[in-house]
Amino acid sequence: MTDVGPDPQYSPPVLPDEDAAALAARHGLRQTGVRPDFVDYLRDLWSFRHLMWAMAKGEFVADYQDNHLGWLWSIINPILLGISYYLIFGLLIGTRGGIDNFVTFLTIGLFVFIPISLVLASGSKSLLSRMKMIRSLSFPKVLLPLTVTFAHFVSAIPAFVVLVVIALITEEEGPTLEWLLFPVALLVVLVMCLGLALIGSRLVHAFRDLANLMSLITRLLRYVSGVFFSVEASIARFDGAPAWVGHVLEYQPVAIALTLCREPLMAEYPVLWQTWAVALAWSFGLLIVGFVYFWRGEGTYGRA
Repeated sequence: MTDVGPDPQYSPPVLPDEDAAALAARHGLRQTGVRPDFVDYLRDLWSFRHLMWAMAKGEFVADYQDNHLGWLWSIINPILLGISYYLIFGLLIGTRGGIDNFVTFLTIGLFVFIPISLVLASGSKSLLSRMKMIRSLSFPKVLLPLTVTFAHFVSAIPAFVVLVVIALITEEEGPTLEWLLFPVALLVVLVMCLGLALIGSRLVHAFRDLANLMSLITRLLRYVSGVFFSVEASIARFDGAPAWVGHVLEYQPVAIALTLCREPLMAEYPVLWQTWAVALAWSFGLLIVGFVYFWRGEGTYGRA
């Protein structure tokens, strides 16, 4: 019996584009490497919310699972760093600048800046560090920078509790109703960090060399944002500087975030509506711009 091969003139039937799209939609299939519609993107993100929270908790556990003290290091590290900063900048260099309660001032600045700096460093690299996951699984990639941001703030919660205890001990006037604004201030800072992570992650994915500059940017922000000194008092000492320089230093996102968290807990920093207005503008402005900017590059993530 002669083996007859396939007819070279035969071609399998091809579905029209409309029928193929309808068939794929009916079975939940979606083309990869293509930016989805914005509303569909939001819907997908909401459907993956449980995964995002689980990944954030996993990040927190993974950071401390190899240590005997575990998550206690999320408290010990900031306290040891705060003592070091107090000895160096508060006593040796003398950056108190007339601040009465320098301990609370420094503690708030340091404990709030740590998660911000971690988000800038690791959030901007969240796409590059998970390339295998991006190329092997289909999910909204915005989960990655959001997960990293939530993980760092979850790990900072014990330190924030210690911060409040330190303020209770060192503030002479004691707690007031304004202290209830502190968790709200932290929420505003979290929203701000989400926007920074979204913008930074897409920029670093597009321009890989920027990843090498993130540590420099973080270090620069530490020294110009008033972590261990008063920005307002420092500006006042430079009479020859243009006024706009002072405004930029005082109202840039990180500096305004630290001031926002100091106002509810420190009597010498009264709560000002201007601070909250600028902080809210930065937070939601960065989040909206960052989310749209990240979404527009959704179809490019994971490509070589």
